[in-house]
Amino acid sequence: MPKKRRSGGRAGGAAGKKSVVQCSQCGKLVPRDKAKKVTKYLTLVEPTIAKELRQKGTYIPREKVIKYYCISCAVHRGVVRIRAREERRTTE
Repeated sequence: MPKKRRSGGRAGGAAGKKSVVQCSQCGKLVPRDKAKKVTKYLTLVEPTIAKELRQKGTYIPREKVIKYYCISCAVHRGVVRIRAREERRTTE
């Protein structure tokens, strides 16, 4: 059977087996180096009020939310896209 990716869709090279994380969408257990990590910052203040407070020099606390997605959920949510074979092979 042909091999689609040299890395097998994972990162880390010869680092051995990685720990697993749970997909935030479907709950599937995914290796940490294969899962797509999405970091967002959430604030409890509305954007219009936050803009006014920032102009006055107020510190607005925000919470860091980290989510991990399995590949199928990441594609479904638009975190990653399915690329053509030629685009896939580019290393950037």
